[in-house]
Amino acid sequence: MEIGGIQRFSSIDFPGKLATVIFTVGCNFRCPFCHNPELVEGNVEKVPEETVWEFLSVRREQLEGVVISGGEPTLQRDLPDFIEKIKALGFAVKLDTNGTNPRILKILLSRGILDFVAMDIKHIWSRYADATGSHSLKIENIKHSVDLLLNGDVNYEFRTTVIRDFHDLEDIVALSEQIRGAKRYVVQEFIPKKTLDVSFARKLPFEKSSLETLIPKIEKNVQQFEIRQ
Repeated sequence: MEIGGIQRFSSIDFPGKLATVIFTVGCNFRCPFCHNPELVEGNVEKVPEETVWEFLSVRREQLEGVVISGGEPTLQRDLPDFIEKIKALGFAVKLDTNGTNPRILKILLSRGILDFVAMDIKHIWSRYADATGSHSLKIENIKHSVDLLLNGDVNYEFRTTVIRDFHDLEDIVALSEQIRGAKRYVVQEFIPKKTLDVSFARKLPFEKSSLETLIPKIEKNVQQFEIRQ
């Protein structure tokens, strides 16, 4: 595993659990608004895997879960075995993914080693290349991953970071239609700080009051809708 960082304690990244967050290196997207550009580009000092195991082994009584984020974790060839080892220590595991690797996601789901999946839905399908900086993207893979979660047994949420002038309110409603029937859809308000494309650091978030006007429309498509700041 190529590990680019560890957030040792988090109460917000794994719903209902105190967790540590492990960040993997590398991503197959170049989302201009990405807030982890150093992980995407690999400009980080790698954390030895032994450091992870040493930390987790002494925190088994304090922590309940481990979040594997990125970058894009499913690019790591040894991800299934890595998760198996975490589960063997007694931790629940949450995976953050962009959904581009349904083959690996299906393997993880079939092994029953995931307790929660958070999958990013970047934009409406017709704007996905713009949102991800990936013009070779196979949108069918994203849709396949959506279907795996919609029709599977693991707990999950879909989430979108929304940016004023990059998304509009109609887009957000359309996004919820793309995942119709989902248990949970989260809209995350954009924080204009560090971004892969520095011009995006000057863009503005939506006002929460504007997003709240969407609640009746989006709740027709998903079981639970949340605006997360």
